[in-house]
Amino acid sequence: MTYKETIDFLFSQLAMYQSQGPSAYKPGLGNTIALDNAFGSPSRQLKAIHIAGTNGKGSTSHSIAAALQAAGYKTGLFTSPHLLDFRERIRINGAMIREEEVTGFVERYMQLGLGDIRPSFFELTTIMAFDWFVREEVDIAVIETGLGGRLDSTNILTPLLCVITNISLDHTALLGNTLEEIASEKAGIIKPGIPAIVGEASGKVRNVFERKAAGENAPITFATDCLPYGEAIFHDDRVEYTDTPFGTLCCDLTGSYQAANMATVLTALATLRDRNLLFISDDAVKSGLADVTGSTGLMGRWMTVGHNPLTVCDTGHNIGGWEYLAPRLAAIPGHKEIVLGFVNDKEIAPVLRLAATIPDATFRFTQASVNRALAASELASRARECGIDGTAYPSMAQAYAAACEAARADDTIFVGGSTFIVADLLAFLQSIDRPE
Repeated sequence: MTYKETIDFLFSQLAMYQSQGPSAYKPGLGNTIALDNAFGSPSRQLKAIHIAGTNGKGSTSHSIAAALQAAGYKTGLFTSPHLLDFRERIRINGAMIREEEVTGFVERYMQLGLGDIRPSFFELTTIMAFDWFVREEVDIAVIETGLGGRLDSTNILTPLLCVITNISLDHTALLGNTLEEIASEKAGIIKPGIPAIVGEASGKVRNVFERKAAGENAPITFATDCLPYGEAIFHDDRVEYTDTPFGTLCCDLTGSYQAANMATVLTALATLRDRNLLFISDDAVKSGLADVTGSTGLMGRWMTVGHNPLTVCDTGHNIGGWEYLAPRLAAIPGHKEIVLGFVNDKEIAPVLRLAATIPDATFRFTQASVNRALAASELASRARECGIDGTAYPSMAQAYAAACEAARADDTIFVGGSTFIVADLLAFLQSIDRPE
């Protein structure tokens, strides 16, 4: 098989949530366990950190991986979804899995003849990552869940540490209609005797985690109980955190929501060190967190892609993300050109109501180049019901071009609403930089 044939197989012949939505979700661990066994049980050979949560788990995973890389550990990183290249999902020390490794794994899978196992895209790629990490002899792997936790394919691991970032309403059709139900699914990654870190949780949600941890005899720490930094001081290109367990440090992730993520990251790293699970020096944490994007390849988190006008994109796509994004955009002086698109299986009214609070903004609605995209005309109609008048465009490129034409040098352009809209933007900008 060529690499292109391999990718076509993964994307078109396997059920893939990224393109199909809930119909592609296969709850349960049966397929993953069978695949794991067929490939020699790599899950049992991995030393790992397991990360779940509604928002922030991607930034948290990359940040922890960056610190571990700087500490000298050969670090695997498995995250989803990807923005431009499938191989973004599976990295070692920031380097994407090689094309021949992807093709070789799929060929091995086909040769096994596991006719009774019909894995989803995520089930197969989870074992692909585990298999590569074991064969490359990583020291530690940072593994992000896909959906939920309890029945997520990654939950066949027995990790060194379990991390849950936060809980908000998302994927309600699959995980439950209340915060407590969603928390129960996420809490499913907590294992007997394994330390657990929870970033943000209060009230009934906190009770869910406390009960689960008690039932598993797992020590649990809530990052907000003892905030692991004094101040978060925001600069244009970095955030400075004072009085952390590792001294004063800076991080290159500048979204306003990153302060909450950093509490989780620092608590997790301190727990790994304090429990003698891994050796991590102060200097390693400072060095790693100063360059998360460069060392791990993280993209799409309050990412500046242009100046004059300032152009920013962000993959925040639910109410939890927009509780941070809307105030951040509102606080930016001057006019804002906002390009938004969503998928068709999200509850977007709460997000649109928050977006409506952004002053001096022109909205341009569009749709991503995936089957799950909500039609731009339908989005514009729903936005009007939430108090936003905007113009619909059939593609991200057209909406972005209109925003660029209208924006003055001191304005701000924001592109987001969906991971897929950000992916389309980055692909478009890449095509301009590297014309065929």
